[in-house]
Amino acid sequence: MLRRSIPRSGGSQRAPWLLTSSRIFYLCLTVLWGQVGLLQGHPQCLDYGPPFRPLLHLEFCSDYESFGCCDQRKDHRIAARYWDIMEYFDLKGHELCGGYIKDILCQECSPYAAHLYDAENPQTPLRNLPGLCSDYCSAFHSSCHSAISLLTNDHRLQKPHQKDGAHFCHLLNLPDKDYCFPKVLRSDHLNRNLGVVAEDHRGCLQLCLTEVANGLRNPVSMVHAGDGTHRFFVAEQIGVVWVYLPDRSRLEQPFLDLKSIVLTTPWVGDERGFLGLAFHPKFRRNRKFYIYYSCLGKKRVEKIRISEMKVSRADPNKADPKSERVILEIEEPASNHNGGQLLFGLDGYMYIFTGDGGQTGDPFGKFGNAQNKSSLLGKVLRIDVDGASSGGRRYRIPLDNPFVSEPGAHPAIYAYGIRNMWRCAVDRGDPTTRQGRGRMFCGDVGQNRFEEVDIIVKGGNYGWRAKEGFECYDKKLCHNASLDDVLPIYAYGHAVGKSVTGGYVYRGCESPNLNGLYIFGDFMSGRLMALQEDRRTKKWKKQDICLGSPESCAFPGLISTYSKFIISFAEDEAGELYFLATSYPSAYTPRGSIYKFVDPSRRAPPGKCKYKPVPVKTKSKRVQFRPLAKTALDLLKEQSLKEAARRFPDRTLASRPDRASSRKGPSKKPISATSGRKTFPGPGAKKGARVWSPGPQGKRRKSPKAPRGRGSPSARRGRAARSLPAPLLSGGPVRGRAWGQPPRHAEAAAAARDLRRRRSWGRRWGLAQRA
Repeated sequence: MLRRSIPRSGGSQRAPWLLTSSRIFYLCLTVLWGQVGLLQGHPQCLDYGPPFRPLLHLEFCSDYESFGCCDQRKDHRIAARYWDIMEYFDLKGHELCGGYIKDILCQECSPYAAHLYDAENPQTPLRNLPGLCSDYCSAFHSSCHSAISLLTNDHRLQKPHQKDGAHFCHLLNLPDKDYCFPKVLRSDHLNRNLGVVAEDHRGCLQLCLTEVANGLRNPVSMVHAGDGTHRFFVAEQIGVVWVYLPDRSRLEQPFLDLKSIVLTTPWVGDERGFLGLAFHPKFRRNRKFYIYYSCLGKKRVEKIRISEMKVSRADPNKADPKSERVILEIEEPASNHNGGQLLFGLDGYMYIFTGDGGQTGDPFGKFGNAQNKSSLLGKVLRIDVDGASSGGRRYRIPLDNPFVSEPGAHPAIYAYGIRNMWRCAVDRGDPTTRQGRGRMFCGDVGQNRFEEVDIIVKGGNYGWRAKEGFECYDKKLCHNASLDDVLPIYAYGHAVGKSVTGGYVYRGCESPNLNGLYIFGDFMSGRLMALQEDRRTKKWKKQDICLGSPESCAFPGLISTYSKFIISFAEDEAGELYFLATSYPSAYTPRGSIYKFVDPSRRAPPGKCKYKPVPVKTKSKRVQFRPLAKTALDLLKEQSLKEAARRFPDRTLASRPDRASSRKGPSKKPISATSGRKTFPGPGAKKGARVWSPGPQGKRRKSPKAPRGRGSPSARRGRAARSLPAPLLSGGPVRGRAWGQPPRHAEAAAAARDLRRRRSWGRRWGLAQRA
């Protein structure tokens, strides 16, 4: 069947099943993961990312061209390796073994590739060949045992292949029989909803997060400048704005510091402060941006102020503190309901969202501020900031504003009947069809019963205080109200949450399943939700978003927990979606974090979402990001450690050097719950000042480095790393080391050290026994 002799693999490679003291412990964890179901198989590729839909047709591994882990380039590499292997076979060998070899090689393209190669957990030994079902493996071994040495250079797999097929298939066995090949292809429950957003039994969308920033004091806004630099600017309620660079580092010096002017207090729930930030659509040319904040006027009258500022000519990451030009000031009769959103629409005009003035039930005047068109409170205002009017205003009124000609109405009003819209966003539109482009979504905080989500339309009356959500609030006003009030697209009761935080329609590239979902949340309950429009009925369907499953987020760097109080949502320059939250909602407490949404079910094809940021000069020192949140893999590992300690107390202690010392007796020095843990000041903290110390979940961990070239991401993780399967060991267009293989001298040295250690322990144990 073979027409050429098989070349011997060069060098000795350490077998993945070679046991060291530490690997004995991890094997215990592997058994536990299989038994207690902590790490269930989920769609995942060998580069530790979710599967994807290839942009181009796969010619070789065509079974996975609709969804899997191979793009056309990798498909060509697998095909090249296949033909290199088949050169060793005669015609009969082609007929007998061609199908088996193709199937085995193409498992790198399977959406369950990580599970087939045991690559989901970075701490367990990796397979050189995918997990095969016993009947398939037996048939392959019986017909094509001579091909094994062409598929792998692992001596552990090569040794028994001539005589013992059962032993060979035992080595390729998977603990979970549903995931072995080819059974994984026939499993209905594994393939039924493959590639769509995962849902739990309640219909809750299973999404994950990555931590982007932390240590912030009530982060109320995160915006980008739209200048191609992909920086984002994060505003704290206290009045400080920070610059974050594309590599997630933060500049040490703030972009803007208005602490001495902004009115806010440390009281939990104080709604005053720095509330809004927006960059001019032509920022790259005019360097202008706009701010919205609370302040004290003459005679200590509280006001909201909207101002224009410019970026310094000397430093593109610094605002010019002397450039402030006040555009509009509005007196606030109470300390709450201050609005705070600034937006630029597609028309180039600036939209300002004000609250109704505060207190309960908008008690100001006969109909309240929100229904009074002579008041600027409780409104959406629309102005042209690129010039001044003849009437002394520092802005112009667009000629097509809806109430320009109405007597007694302020001409800047675009919509009214608003209670306190907190966070609004403009829809970018579908990336392909542009459908939905320009729609303006807002979350309007309710009074006693309902929270609502609205789409802003020109001249619209949103009902407050006559209505709250879909129901009447002031019954007298409600019965006299016009029938053309604009109803919410969605409203929910206070059993769900008590303070809506408006979000964004996802239009990014990295998570294509989320396209068109309006994602928002609730400040008080911490719930995340999504709305999707039925294009036929124009109705919106709501689904909850669940981030409580470590299993579904078991990817490197992903987390499944977040701080409860959801303050705001954000969109970066590439369209990816974030939210800002804190564990303690005080303007002076640095417990705020920023999280990015990730869909673990499907990602974009490799290379599709690449962008090259425009370089920006930085004069300030960069502060590198250090995550605080524990990843889902960390949580799973902790659960497994606890279970392993319970089930195998002697084995875990003997195999873990860091715990073996505990056998010598307790330490004389008592250790506190926070001893040995550093405290990390948030941005703006003074040196030597007392800073907040994170709790037990606040230990910082190093984030995994991004992979380079064709090497495996796990091959650079240090001693605990494992190599990916070597798909090109028998040839193929690879420069240098074979794809996925670790440096052999490092592996050999580690193997020698482990062998010497075991022999030393063996001799000591034998002498002790003889004594």
